[in-house]
Amino acid sequence: QVQLVESGGGLVQPGGSLRLSCQASEKIFSIVAMGWYRQAPGNQRELVAIITSGGTTRYADSVKGRFTISRDNAKNTVYLQMNSLKPEDTAVYYCNVRTITMQYWGQGTQVTVSS
Repeated sequence: QVQLVESGGGLVQPGGSLRLSCQASEKIFSIVAMGWYRQAPGNQRELVAIITSGGTTRYADSVKGRFTISRDNAKNTVYLQMNSLKPEDTAVYYCNVRTITMQYWGQGTQVTVSS
């Protein structure tokens, strides 16, 4: 069973930066897209950013210009660079990988933006 392991979360001050990483435990074939979602307390899980197999990226309006998603296929890893963080970015961030037939989720990593 493929596992996605996230890392890089933590506590940061407003205006600061964090880089999240998500590494798959093994090679995943037929990937359609890799992405990051987040869920704040009392809210539904929402899309933050995705990158398709063709390299196309899409971002939530709330993070455009501040977050960048990238991937390293050789390392089975997807990244989320988060700059200019705001308190409203506080949430548990989840990695997601979609293939033609399957969908995988990471366990989540907490990001807290607070002074």
